[in-house]
Amino acid sequence: MRVGRPFLAAVAGLVGVVVALSHAPLRAQSRSRSVVATEGAALRSWDTAVDRMARDGSLRVRRTDEDTLVPNRVHERLDQYYKGIRVFGADITRQTDHGLTVSIFGNVYSDIDIAVTADLTPSEAKAVVERESGVTLGADKLPELLILPINEAFRLVYHGSAFTMNGGTEYFIDAHDGSIVMTLDGARRQAAAVGVGTGVLGDSKKMSVSTVTGGFQANDLLRPPTLRTYDMKGDLARTIDILNGVAPLLTSDRASDSDNTWTDSADVDAHAHAGYVYDYYFKRFNRRGLDNNNFQILSFVHPVSRTTNIAQINAALDFYVNAFYLGGFSGVMVYGEGLLSTQSFGGQRWDYLAGALDVVGHELTHGVTEFTSNLIYENESGALNESFSDMIGTSIEFFYQPVGSGPLKADYLMGEDVITPGGIRSMANPQAFGQPDHYSRRFIASPPTAQNDYGGVHINSGIGNQAFYLAIEGGTNRTSGLIVQGVGATNRDQIEKTMYRAFTQMLPSTATYSQARAATIQAATDLYGANSAAVRAMTQAWAAVGVN
Repeated sequence: MRVGRPFLAAVAGLVGVVVALSHAPLRAQSRSRSVVATEGAALRSWDTAVDRMARDGSLRVRRTDEDTLVPNRVHERLDQYYKGIRVFGADITRQTDHGLTVSIFGNVYSDIDIAVTADLTPSEAKAVVERESGVTLGADKLPELLILPINEAFRLVYHGSAFTMNGGTEYFIDAHDGSIVMTLDGARRQAAAVGVGTGVLGDSKKMSVSTVTGGFQANDLLRPPTLRTYDMKGDLARTIDILNGVAPLLTSDRASDSDNTWTDSADVDAHAHAGYVYDYYFKRFNRRGLDNNNFQILSFVHPVSRTTNIAQINAALDFYVNAFYLGGFSGVMVYGEGLLSTQSFGGQRWDYLAGALDVVGHELTHGVTEFTSNLIYENESGALNESFSDMIGTSIEFFYQPVGSGPLKADYLMGEDVITPGGIRSMANPQAFGQPDHYSRRFIASPPTAQNDYGGVHINSGIGNQAFYLAIEGGTNRTSGLIVQGVGATNRDQIEKTMYRAFTQMLPSTATYSQARAATIQAATDLYGANSAAVRAMTQAWAAVGVN
């Protein structure tokens, strides 16, 4: 379960951002067994092991999906259990072709020895989350009992989450004494109608809406999933209550317009862009929404109101200069309000975050990740989580917009349409925004906390972003000096499909950059053949960014 996947790392203050970097080693988990098996004896051995563990119940199938890109391929995702309790971050992905195993990736534990009887009840664990967060949770927000691998040992914990003015937090609570073991950033018929709206950048968009008495609502009836946009009218307290399951969403919360000529630009872009993202996933990957079964897509705008009160902005910064996906299989995106035109943050001006198509694509892709690899939001798996969202957000821009620089143009900058000048990340040159473009430059912190960006999830995403850029466009990595022969812009769909296939169907939840390299090369091989330009580009790109 995730609560909140911020578009950028949380920071404080309306001035320049300074991040203190620690270079302590990553937290060790030496008991885990990393699985990368694509051929020969290793593949046969692990295939036998997975079958054995499935029979004895230590692996349980979470979901099985037919491949939407390669005919006759099936992807099975299995979670590890110990005495009936799920092991956090331990899972296996197995790809088969007509029943024959093609690849296995994952991480599992072979030496768990822990009592699994909790002293706390789920309700008592929920009370701990409420006490720590200071909010009330709905009746269905009961934490899950898990086994947590941590510090080369195992802990029986409850895993719950809550949302506050400062964002979302996942809590791992000792199931015996109620202490906090770890935290992570947490930050679904009427007559159809088509309206016309003006977006944040002044462009005109068509909107699929529904008719209601006295007007129209942002309720898309032309696409298969429930796809709605909610205007919270600056009521932060109510927004937080809804996110925590305390207050229900009402029909009156939906963004609305009296004449179907929509003028609230944040409402327009959040609603239209969510539809664009759904269509991209379907047209490019034959994917039906977040869970591939048309799960709901709900967009929240105007969670706060723009103000001159700096203290008020700092107290709820995520709701002003951020956007995030609310985890827990919710399908909920929250888009920041931005700032007044006279204000700046980090030396830049911030408009409504829903106005950037790549931001909307980024956030919805966190939902896709949650329903597939569920990459844990810390260290390298968290950096891969962020990088994949950037990859798809950028790809959606190139799918819909002409190539170029400036507003409404496709490029390799993130958020540049509403965060000006320049956006907040560059795939072509990560170092321009303080990100590493090479694995040797990665930010390392232990333990992963909010203060160190949970081990650099936003910082280290630059490594994957650079590999993606080089695999398409080609070029030279500034750190290694290695040259990559990309597939070229006309073949960018090859790299998009390669990344999508690896990230959604092959990677385990605790994936490392090394596993991502192996999985993407395997995905390119499956799609285009071992001697293809896509395999060459992926292999060269990962070498250029120092991932072996």
